[in-house]
Amino acid sequence: MIPRYEKVEISSLWNEQAKFGSYLEVELAILKALEPELVPAGTAENIKSKVKINPERINEIEKTTRHDIIAFCTSITENLTAEEGKYFHFGVTSSDIIDSAMNLQIKRSLDLIRPAFKALLHSLHKRSVEMKDIMTIGRSHGMYAEPMSFGQKLLGFYNEFSRHYKAWETWYDENLTIQFSGAVGNYTILTPEQEEKAAESLRMKVEPLSTQVIPRDRLASLISIHALIASAMERFCVEIRHLHRSDVAELHEGFKKGQKGSSTMPHKKNPISGENLTGMARVLRSHVHMALENIVLWHERDISHSSTERLYLPDNLGLMLYSLERLTDTVDNLVFHHEVIENRVFEQHNYLSSYYLHQLLKQTDVKREELYYFVQEAAFKSQSEPEATAFHRELVTICKDKNITVDLTTPTKEELKNIYLGSTDQVFHRSLEQYPLP
Repeated sequence: MIPRYEKVEISSLWNEQAKFGSYLEVELAILKALEPELVPAGTAENIKSKVKINPERINEIEKTTRHDIIAFCTSITENLTAEEGKYFHFGVTSSDIIDSAMNLQIKRSLDLIRPAFKALLHSLHKRSVEMKDIMTIGRSHGMYAEPMSFGQKLLGFYNEFSRHYKAWETWYDENLTIQFSGAVGNYTILTPEQEEKAAESLRMKVEPLSTQVIPRDRLASLISIHALIASAMERFCVEIRHLHRSDVAELHEGFKKGQKGSSTMPHKKNPISGENLTGMARVLRSHVHMALENIVLWHERDISHSSTERLYLPDNLGLMLYSLERLTDTVDNLVFHHEVIENRVFEQHNYLSSYYLHQLLKQTDVKREELYYFVQEAAFKSQSEPEATAFHRELVTICKDKNITVDLTTPTKEELKNIYLGSTDQVFHRSLEQYPLP
């Protein structure tokens, strides 16, 4: 990962030192599980006390062996006596070590990501509650639709991220497995009981059936969840970017002292965080293609998945943490322009078309199709008029011309809130009932 977007706490789990350290950890776990039946008691602790991870030496050996696990094992056993060394890597194959260690690295990465994910949910919830009673104009196809609660707009994003958080937690609970089952998962040397014992010491689950590799649909599932999170991020950021525009100006990203928006235009405040995260979402989604293709391996196993995972896995996990933290900071520092938001609702009333249509349906026996056209005509005629009440005036005139007697009043600001925000509390209640704060 380039330094600009690197999360050191994640990348430090995936560098050479950490990778080989994870290899050693799982090797020692299986050794410990074999004591004292197959391996002399104390072998694991004795080896642990004698060896050090030396990536330079491992890479040097790999130039000859052209096999990273053999190079790793050689770098360890060359520091041991023949009697000690003969038990290292006992009964396991390369992927037993690689895949088990990889899932340990993933688990530790996800343990860092979880609090950032929770923080985003709390931030979205807080801002949605803050804006619950602020009325904004809803938009459909980018056009004015009907007023709604601005808080409910934010709550929709909270719900979306909450769904992904539930899926993410379920993945964490069910898919972090290890294996010590041998060349094609047939336990030629070791037993499932010994594997289970090693898994317990690593605090991991056992893969029920491995084929020398842990099935890659598990990993593809995680990366797909991350892609859904990325799309949720982008959807939110697109909303920020639209409402941030000069001709809308309903909100702005926080702008810190000393910050500059343009090298040549001092007046600019740009939605840089929303744009940055839109780009991050594209990168995160691009990993799905690789993860899906890695599912398809020849027979019990090949290594076509290996090179892509070395590249995209650390990046995916690091960018997920980076993106969650940046989006949380963005949400926390959004500046909402309440007057601009609500005045847009009150500057024209054409959105009352559905409300008036249903008032006419209740008060007259005229066919719905005819009433629709009357309301549409009034809405279109009043679009260019500056007065908010022009739509009401036009509709009343049309009804008189059609000999339709109705009582249509122009709602006050408070009545508009009752019409369009009347169910907001219920929506909040049932949303938080289904998606409580983690």
